[in-house]
Amino acid sequence: MLAITDWAALGPQEQQQLLTRPAQKEGAGIRDTVSKILAAVRSEGDQALGRYARELDSYEGSRWVATKDALTRIQPQLRAAMEQAAANISRFHEAQRPPAVTVETQPGILCEQRWQALERIGIYVPGGSAPLPSSVLMQAIPARIAGVEDIILATPGPVPDVILAAAALAGIPQVLALGGAQAIGAMAYGDKPVVKIFGPGNAYVTEAKRQVALDGIAIDMPAGPSEVMVLADANANPRFVAADLLSQAEHGPDSQVLLVTTSQTLAEAVNQALAELSATLSRQAITLKALANSRTLVVKTEAELVAIANGYAPEHLILQLDNAQPLLGRLKNAGSIFVGAYSPESAGDYASGTNHVLPTYGLAKSYSSLGLLDFMRRFTVQTLSRQGLADLAPTLIALADAEGLDAHRLAVTVRLEDKA
Repeated sequence: MLAITDWAALGPQEQQQLLTRPAQKEGAGIRDTVSKILAAVRSEGDQALGRYARELDSYEGSRWVATKDALTRIQPQLRAAMEQAAANISRFHEAQRPPAVTVETQPGILCEQRWQALERIGIYVPGGSAPLPSSVLMQAIPARIAGVEDIILATPGPVPDVILAAAALAGIPQVLALGGAQAIGAMAYGDKPVVKIFGPGNAYVTEAKRQVALDGIAIDMPAGPSEVMVLADANANPRFVAADLLSQAEHGPDSQVLLVTTSQTLAEAVNQALAELSATLSRQAITLKALANSRTLVVKTEAELVAIANGYAPEHLILQLDNAQPLLGRLKNAGSIFVGAYSPESAGDYASGTNHVLPTYGLAKSYSSLGLLDFMRRFTVQTLSRQGLADLAPTLIALADAEGLDAHRLAVTVRLEDKA
């Protein structure tokens, strides 16, 4: 199922090529299409939104859909599962509340760092072949905990009850039934523009987020196809490994899954398990296309496992290794790490409590997983007494003179000359 490659037999360029992700759908065509959609939304407003909903999503229903009573329309077992997931997500993100910082840097000078929730945000939840209530919970619950009062949640119409139910759990009274780049435009350029947009989406949604960011609307992170890397040794369970690989491969044909192992025997056993398990999946056709972009790398040492993982910087990194815990201090670049045989990626995707909105396409080297602070902004406060300013004045004046900024000097001296 996966091509098995001996890592040591390759040169540096060949090794790098094997770690190259599938090309993302982008280019002039997508950029131009998105640009036209956003321009139409800005100039035509609701008229453009209605037209795109009909043309692109075949939807002519209500623009806003209430979430009231949605929880009563889903199966009790599903409701209980969503409530448990929501509780775990809440516990983990509640613990992320940052403390205020207050420091007297010198006598008479008090410096503070404070945190404030963003005022109005947009959350995008993809539609497509499968509804994603987990994506609603992962974004809306931390936003509420952070103190965001105004949340617009957009998703293509018609909106499934399970999405409405998840929104209700997160305290969102209505959902914007709108998808694609036009939804991003509606949130960015509506009567009350949001200050930040969150959420994954296809190439058009990603490009729309990139373009509105140029207009001063913040975004959570760039997003690409889903991915997982599994590090495994000879003692790993091949069926566990195969299941983890398949759980990401079923996201889409452009997903990539990688197994890096110190055991040729395990690599072959995982391939056999992939063949057996993939035959049972409802999304087998999608899964097999993703596996075609994927591979197994056989290495000789633990150090090579670590180096490959840090270089690739996967969205999800799964450690099925006897020596997993000590490696955590050496693994620097990953969106989220799953340790041990009984920590499937599915747990993080749904209900362990960590967030499943993660950097992809190698961006884990510089971006973090979504967390409470993404829904807040920090700012500083300083309070100086007259004596505090007097004591600091020689430093301020010297620096102002060095930079040739006379008004900066004046703002200090005029206060000290005042006899009041």
